[in-house]
Amino acid sequence: MEVAAALAWFNTQESASFEVTGIIDPPVNAASGQELRLILCGEGLCLQRTFTVSGSGDNPLVQSVDINLEENTTPIAELDPPPGALKQWLTEVTDKHSFAVLLFYRGFW
Repeated sequence: MEVAAALAWFNTQESASFEVTGIIDPPVNAASGQELRLILCGEGLCLQRTFTVSGSGDNPLVQSVDINLEENTTPIAELDPPPGALKQWLTEVTDKHSFAVLLFYRGFW
């Protein structure tokens, strides 16, 4: 429920259509108000964003949190999306054209 609330909030704030493709170090207890680190993919890129979700019911409070990584951790690069993240886009492109050229440059499509 917290993941869905954070995703809906993010898509509303960004006027976008991203999907959750990963959760980094998921909290042990749901609705604990702990930071929720998500990998969001859509619109040609993947992003790591951190949220807090508090409250329960139909209207939880979602807040964006600036990523404050410790020195000994490695951030998730905004690079290649996980398998399947752009599958729908690729299907649409290949249906329109007899061939397609994909160029990967530092994670951008």
